[in-house]
Amino acid sequence: MPKDTWYRMDNVAKVFLASYNKRDTRSFRVSCTLKEEIEPELLSEALKNAVQERPQYQVTIHKGLFWHYMEESDIQPEVSEEEDRPCPQLYGIEIKGKLHYKVTYYYNRINLDMFHALSDGNGGVEFLNLIVFNYLKLRYKGKFNSVVTGTGATADSLDEDSFKQFYRKEGGIIPRSTARKRACQIRGLKLPYDQLRFFEIHMPADKLLVLSRQSQASLTSYLGARLMLAIYHDMPLMQRKRPVTISMPVNLRNFYPSLTARNFFNSVYVSHVFSGSETLTELAGEFDAKLKAELTPEMIAERMNNYEKIESILFVRMVPLFIKNPVVNLFNRREDKGITAVISNLGRLKVPDELKEHIETYACYCSTSKLFLTCSSFENDFVIGISSAYRNTAVLRNFLSSLSEDGVPVTLYASEVLT
Repeated sequence: MPKDTWYRMDNVAKVFLASYNKRDTRSFRVSCTLKEEIEPELLSEALKNAVQERPQYQVTIHKGLFWHYMEESDIQPEVSEEEDRPCPQLYGIEIKGKLHYKVTYYYNRINLDMFHALSDGNGGVEFLNLIVFNYLKLRYKGKFNSVVTGTGATADSLDEDSFKQFYRKEGGIIPRSTARKRACQIRGLKLPYDQLRFFEIHMPADKLLVLSRQSQASLTSYLGARLMLAIYHDMPLMQRKRPVTISMPVNLRNFYPSLTARNFFNSVYVSHVFSGSETLTELAGEFDAKLKAELTPEMIAERMNNYEKIESILFVRMVPLFIKNPVVNLFNRREDKGITAVISNLGRLKVPDELKEHIETYACYCSTSKLFLTCSSFENDFVIGISSAYRNTAVLRNFLSSLSEDGVPVTLYASEVLT
């Protein structure tokens, strides 16, 4: 096989490939809602134009003897009306002869679902914006000819495995243990038949920022503290000695000069064991301090290097894939026991000013085996896409009630329980 037709998988992608299942498909969705109904033919043409700028996603994933790899594919991307749940299964034995992302539409919304082994949320949003931009160029011919989008990255920069690019071999070859205490788990049974439930919350961003400043914490820390309290108020007494641990993916492009279209993130964790007397301000301040401590350059570098150290061990590289995958999945499940819920904040989603009059908002989701909140904002619309594996909705009710009590206008959309 010629080298220029295939790509190595980054180490984060290898975890996704070893640990996906029918519920937690290891895929994510980013959506853009326009102010007009979608024209399917134009969207299909826009997608074909966009993939010329992101050929990294025109691949199929295959198993090798020691690792998975991605191979360039001439499969043509297709557009269809939305019928499936958000974050559907996009890789597996059942998925043959298809790309590992899909573009759908519903009324005025464009959805991009992507298998996480291809890219992270940042890469997904950039790809979606290319699709939206190309769609609007076709819809309004000549109007956006002078508008420039994208990062201007070269093909090599987009293809880059930034984990390897910025890896610095320091200390021993064995990564430092990052094992966490077993965390409190949300009460109740999970939904049957590998189902997930999806919610979409819209709130004014300026109101949330005022509240976070009053708590003397970042917006992420304010929401993290609110979620911790919502979980605590539904915790069984037997679990209250366990920490509530929130996992948060961090975009490493904010710390390293990377323009990669592939995965480049790791996760940080904030834990708290409740005494029962905590106020929101106290908890938000503690959350903020712990989060900042995790985001120092030294901690970011150490955590990123840990991803690469394991692969530098010759014995690990030489273990066959059919042995590696179960071991990776076992370690992933053990790590999962140290997490209560996940908050991913993609931040402010920006587009050229000329496009704003045509865009209503964005929303993002991620598959999960737990509770996953994906936050983003566009203009003054702060959106939280929630995916939940639980029958119990008490935590969500507690969370929304607390925001309403703080004076935040909350608009909630809920899906049916979807498989």
